[in-house]
Amino acid sequence: MSAHLALTQLVPFAAEELDKNKVTPGVLGFVVFAVLALAVWQLMKSMNRHMGKVSFEEAPDPAATADTPAAEAAATGK
Repeated sequence: MSAHLALTQLVPFAAEELDKNKVTPGVLGFVVFAVLALAVWQLMKSMNRHMGKVSFEEAPDPAATADTPAAEAAATGK
């Protein structure tokens, strides 16, 4: 409990020294943003490569293209 009280007493001192007009993300913020941007770009590039390999043509249904009378009777329910 004493740590909590100590922290609550130190917070107002930090708030008085902080000038909100001069606060910037800094170099660390830029590095994190750049790494995230590169990761998203790499994921999009990989997704495009994988989507290019996908064949969207469906194989015809063998039951629908059967020309035998038994298959036609089974399809109509007679």
